[in-house]
Amino acid sequence: MVLLRRVIGDALRARRQGQHRTLREVSTAANVSLGYLSEIERGQKEASSELLAAICDALGARLSELLSEVSSTLSLAENMEGVLVPVDDKTGGEPARQVATDGSVSVSVRQDSPLKATLHATRNKKRDVIYAA
Repeated sequence: MVLLRRVIGDALRARRQGQHRTLREVSTAANVSLGYLSEIERGQKEASSELLAAICDALGARLSELLSEVSSTLSLAENMEGVLVPVDDKTGGEPARQVATDGSVSVSVRQDSPLKATLHATRNKKRDVIYAA
């Protein structure tokens, strides 16, 4: 199952790293603790809409832009059969892998276990790489 907080965190991290900025720089600008921002980027904490807006502002991005990226990634994942639902893992061996693209985003999903999928999304227009599990 792909977690929304992981996809949001990965999108934030990709933007920050694309600007060659440190966690400390962004956490200071967003007025959020460095540790908490790190947990958000790793998908361990769910950020409120106010906090997401502050982080986006610190990154020079609009919240709607971030959510649009997250939405397009999740939309592709949802269209991949069985990605966002538990699967019966009786096959053994290598995890199942699926790939989808819409021209601007390519999503590859590996089903690691009945409740865990690893999502790898590549944005073609910006060449951002986003990882989620």
